[in-house]
Amino acid sequence: MASNKIIKIGIVGGTGYTGSELLRLLAQHPQAELVTITSRKEAGLPLADMFPGLRGRVSIAFSEPDVDKLKRCDVVFFATPHGVAMEQAPALVEVGVKVIDLAADFRLRDPALFTQWYKMEHSALGLLEESVYGLPEVNRERIRGARVIGLPGCYPTSVQLGFAPLMQPDLIDMIDTSLLIADCASGVSGAGRKAEVHTLLPEASDNFKAYGVSGHRHQPEIKQGLEAMAGRPVGLVFTPHLVPMIRGIHSTLYARLKPAGLGVDFQAAYERHFAGEPFVDVMPFGSTPETRSVRGSNFLRIALHRPPGADVLIILVVEDNLVKGASGQAVQVMNIMFDLPETMGLLQLPVSP
Repeated sequence: MASNKIIKIGIVGGTGYTGSELLRLLAQHPQAELVTITSRKEAGLPLADMFPGLRGRVSIAFSEPDVDKLKRCDVVFFATPHGVAMEQAPALVEVGVKVIDLAADFRLRDPALFTQWYKMEHSALGLLEESVYGLPEVNRERIRGARVIGLPGCYPTSVQLGFAPLMQPDLIDMIDTSLLIADCASGVSGAGRKAEVHTLLPEASDNFKAYGVSGHRHQPEIKQGLEAMAGRPVGLVFTPHLVPMIRGIHSTLYARLKPAGLGVDFQAAYERHFAGEPFVDVMPFGSTPETRSVRGSNFLRIALHRPPGADVLIILVVEDNLVKGASGQAVQVMNIMFDLPETMGLLQLPVSP
């Protein structure tokens, strides 16, 4: 039976895009009460002055970081740069506060990998060991009892869910797991709300480019997740691109079929795998999902293709990078952790056009 408890919420670092999305979603959540949101730079500024869309719905102001106030929350979201959550989470978890980190502090299981890709030592190895990767469609039961959640990155959400059915025992031997290809594109908001030349309008508009081709920190995260599902090593080529739009991710995934997989009905297998998943839509075979079909929503859409005469399965995946790829998934995880209906506060339909 779902709980009727009002969840007292703290947010550390709410001035970025994921923070503002959290605020938008939680303001519509019937069992969420925002207790505190911290920002050293903006302390004292009413949230609605920075985000006018919250006028009339959110009345509190940003406050200085106050661990004692955060300790009075039921859950604290960290919408902060990498490295912040691992410093502050131990004191919160010690007093029973649940932690959901939207950055990378608790994503990678191997601290050496974390240091390699994020250029800092991990300072909370005990919490890292017990933390749960917050991908509901894969780790739902572990999320229920978790104290610390490392929320997946935006690209890793789309790629892992797109490949997930193929990693199951009944299909894993139907594909060549030595080389999976993820060709992905993201809107500019994925770079965060900070001043950088490559995200300026004259630079990003009317332009399309790849980046991180020789190595991107989401690659080891995706590989870690796929190998955990598959129970074996997986080869992965991941190439991200910047596309001239504000939000959205489009991932085109490729899996080479073995002879045994050429006659498999993958469409039926995907529909079975995601049956009952409230936020994953397996579209009719041959569909072409568009990013605007998920814009502003927590939905992720998948479509399968088989090029004529080719031994390749193509999986198209779209999501909103700020919602299912970040803040919406964070609220989905919170709902699971507190025994609330998983869809609570998250059934907003996409905005189009």
